[in-house]
Order: sequence, then C-alpha cells, then structure tokens
Amino acid sequence: MSAGKSVRLFLADGTPGGLLTAEIMNWTGHVVAAPRSDLGALVKRPEARRTGIYILLGDDPNSLGGTIAYIGEGDDVSKRLYEHARPADQGGKDFWERAIVLTSKDSNLTKAHARYLESRLIALTQQAKRALLVNGTAPTPLPLPEADISDMEYFIAQAKIVLPVLGVNMLRSVSAAQPAGQTVGSAEVSGTQVSPLFEMTLKKSGITAIAQEIDGEFTVHEGSQARAEWTGVDDGYKRLREKLEKDGTLGLSGDGASALFTRDHVFASPSAGAAVVAGRSANGRNEWKVQGTGVSFGSWQSQGVDQALTEASS
Repeated sequence: MSAGKSVRLFLADGTPGGLLTAEIMNWTGHVVAAPRSDLGALVKRPEARRTGIYILLGDDPNSLGGTIAYIGEGDDVSKRLYEHARPADQGGKDFWERAIVLTSKDSNLTKAHARYLESRLIALTQQAKRALLVNGTAPTPLPLPEADISDMEYFIAQAKIVLPVLGVNMLRSVSAAQPAGQTVGSAEVSGTQVSPLFEMTLKKSGITAIAQEIDGEFTVHEGSQARAEWTGVDDGYKRLREKLEKDGTLGLSGDGASALFTRDHVFASPSAGAAVVAGRSANGRNEWKVQGTGVSFGSWQSQGVDQALTEASS
C-alpha cells in the first residue's frame, strides 16, 4: 500500500471558489489557483512573481474531458498571466476561466527548470488525453544535469498529486492497468490503486467490454466493444455516446458489427460506461462482473464495507 500524503489547502478569501493555495508536506513546490475574476489578486502574490509554470483552464463540452488548457512558463509568471488576460485582438487568450501557478517555495527554480517542466507537463497532458491542449508543440527543454532532472521529475510527481485535489485531472493517466489475461485480484501499479478486471457482455450481439476502477475512477479499456448504434431513449447517456463518437473515442469495427474503444476512457460512473457499451441505459453496478467470477461490481464494491462491519461487531 502506498504511503499517505498530507495536502494542505488554504482558501485565501475564505470561499472554495476563490483564490487558494496548496502544498505537500516536505515538498518545496507551491501551487496557487484562482478564477480569472481573481487574477488581480493572483498576480500580486509573491509566488506569481517567481520563475515557474502556469496552466490556463477553460470549459469546452466538445473537447476531450470537456476541458481546454494551455501550459506555459516564465521568469515572472505574473507578467505572462497579464499578457494572456488581454483581449484576443491584443494577443491574449479568451478561452480560459481559471489559472494554476506552480512555483518553488525556496525560489530555486531556474529558467532551464521551468522549460523542462513545461515540456514534460505538455507531453504528459497529451499522453493522458483528458484535455484539449492548445499549445502548438512541446518546446525543447534546456539541457539539465542528471541530478536536476531527478529533482524536476519529483516535482512533477508531487504536482500530479496536488492538481487532482484541486479538480484538475489533465495529467492523470488512465493506462496503469493490469494487462489482459493477468490473474484477477486487487493490485497496485506504480502506487496507483487498481481494481480487478470487470467484464460486461452482450451475448446476443457478441460484444465484450473490459473495465477497471483505477485510482478511484471507472475506466473502460481500449479495444473494448460496444453496440454499434444507440437503441435507448434520448437521454444524457445518448449525448455522452454521441460525444465519444465525435471525438474519436468510439469508432466502428472493421465489419461495422460493433463499435470499438480506440483508447482508455474514464467514465463518471459504472452505469455511464455500461450505457455506452449497451447502447441504452444500464445499471453498471449489476452489468459489470469481476472477470471469471460473475461477482457484480456492486457486490465487489461492498466487500470492504461488509468486512468492516463484521470486524466492528466481533
């Protein structure tokens, strides 16, 4: 089991939607997040005037994960944020509504460090495929000594812990799963909690889909099959299915008899994943079964609760 982490959040103005800071015990990194309406307060903070990385975030219902993002770096991040806040006809960016600034509390980040972090975060976001990145390409990082590269990779590892706590999942990978055919059982891959493999079948259609709960998220795996067409009522799941077809997550198989997942995809719930696979509304807690056992997702999920209640009463 991976070691726990203590993430400290501070709501600067006392509201959850305003400016906040985040840090991890014994990590020199520091994160500040603010909505665009609080940009004036953000650029006045000493952290924003240091060398660091910034992420601009906006909503785009038609993009991957419904998020559009831009990643940049600067010797004085506040100046770059000010530039991006200008009207579009003056070189600014209109899409973003939230800014995240990552700097170091000990002010030891250099331009070379920032360039390295920018390049790596862009690459990780592209690999995760959870957001539409509007950066053209990842810039070539400046050469760093081996020790500095190790330090920057640790910085990134901690940022990947802090950002999801702030609701920013663009760096979270969905591919840390057990390979197909591996013995079923709970597992931990690179510190990520991974469930058994779950299988959903539509016997009459010859369709099989594979999924897992990875780090608390329900993920249907690349290569899984789904019904070729939506057959259910016009509801939110139908619109979700249409979105996945539009962004290329779902594509028809070679013979057109079924749809195929072209990449791993994270769903808000097992039922959302089951509905997309079945082409109609479905109860994912019942439809998904632990591969090779027939135990439903709901029953598997309740095992820990049942065990805790038994131990408490004994």
